[in-house]
Amino acid sequence: MRIIVTGGAGFIGSALVRHLIRHTDANVVVADKLTYAANLNSLAPVANSPRYRLEKIDIVDRDRVRRLFADVRPTHVMHLAAETHVDRSISGSEAFMATNIMGTYELLEASRAYLSEGAPETGDFRFLHVSTDEVYGSLGEEGLFTEETAYDPSSPYSAAKAASDHLAKAWHRTYGLPVIISNCSNNYGPYHFPEKLIPLIILNAMEGKALPVYGDGANVRDWLYVDDHVRALYKILTRGRLGETYNVGGRNERTNLEVVHAICDTLDALRPAGAPHRQLIEFVTDRPGHDKRYAIDANKLESELGWQAEETFDTGLRKTIEWYLANEDWWRPLREGVYRGERLGLVKVDAGA
Repeated sequence: MRIIVTGGAGFIGSALVRHLIRHTDANVVVADKLTYAANLNSLAPVANSPRYRLEKIDIVDRDRVRRLFADVRPTHVMHLAAETHVDRSISGSEAFMATNIMGTYELLEASRAYLSEGAPETGDFRFLHVSTDEVYGSLGEEGLFTEETAYDPSSPYSAAKAASDHLAKAWHRTYGLPVIISNCSNNYGPYHFPEKLIPLIILNAMEGKALPVYGDGANVRDWLYVDDHVRALYKILTRGRLGETYNVGGRNERTNLEVVHAICDTLDALRPAGAPHRQLIEFVTDRPGHDKRYAIDANKLESELGWQAEETFDTGLRKTIEWYLANEDWWRPLREGVYRGERLGLVKVDAGA
């Protein structure tokens, strides 16, 4: 196997690359633009493997992408490259449209051109497009997202990911491109860039800073430990049915406030200095268009491909907090340079627009 992993220096991408190098015999080429959210230190554990290689590439660069395909001759593509942070998409949507939509288009077209030449020589080619449950919009108090749920995105981020999903499906139906799509719930775990909820709260609590909770903290997310997710991705890539969508979720619904409470209580036990950490909680103005609830029905993935999440929310969260406590050398440079924990996505919304 020769696998191109786009976005392989990001949070989920680097976890995937570490899994592929450690648990398969695949040759892995990371194609990454190396934006602010990429971190080569996340790939350091496997960087010396002869089966690993890094290529700095912007996936909207058609010529560069085509040259990469010609050079690598991939048997598989796992497409994770995307701008992902909802708050950033609210105040700066253009990068999301470029990377998430046009970048996906260029990869699909590069794959189509590659296959028209009779490649790869070693067997069947597969393209896994990795997406999010946010494309489905917001759930009420009951029900779960299934693979048949209608798309109803609420943010510029989720709208761009929804568009990329539609492109992937259309290229399968129109051109016969061997595409599979996955839609996952909220990931968490080690090496997570600290603009996202769980690492932000962990690091703020460790440093005695305010713990911002949007609105009343009642928004619900289904949490998925990143190592469980990447195991699912490999199963979907190698065993999933072409043209199908597979939802990946951890069956771990929590309100945002429950998540923050769990982090505080776990830190109280692991590092009592500053306890009780709940005293740092601060309710702040909600995000515009904040979806109320996400929850994934992963039955199709579980029944067809035999995948099961190994971590509960409690076990995964404890592992995550322990990792941040033990790896200040990874996150400290980010906190002091790339992202200092400031609020993002604060824009005036014109209700009459």
